[in-house]
Amino acid sequence: MASIFSRIVAGEIPSYKVAEDEKYYAFLDINPVAPGHTLVIPKHEVDYIFDLDNEEYAGLMAFAKRVAVALKEAMPCVKVGVAVLGLEVPHAHVHLVPLQKENDMNFFREKLSLPAEQMQEICDKISAKFK
Repeated sequence: MASIFSRIVAGEIPSYKVAEDEKYYAFLDINPVAPGHTLVIPKHEVDYIFDLDNEEYAGLMAFAKRVAVALKEAMPCVKVGVAVLGLEVPHAHVHLVPLQKENDMNFFREKLSLPAEQMQEICDKISAKFK
């Protein structure tokens, strides 16, 4: 059975897509730790990020960097933090989180629940900055 992320890429489940190319997809986390929290995935489903071949891994990180640049331009933040956890969904993914302080990357605190209008506004801002 396909992961939830593969189903998002296939359009079976809606997402707040901020960027996409032929191999990678970036979308807002619906349970963000900070506004603008974005997930970047390879379209090719692989459970563990270090099981990606070197070319796909490098491509994922290069794509994530482009998304992070757009995220920093779109959302007021000091830096964009990056994390790879990968236990909750069996599909390799990179978390990009706008940071004001290091605690903004605390994945154990209560997640935010932002209204759909705010999520769409954030999505549109990041998409507009993506190059």
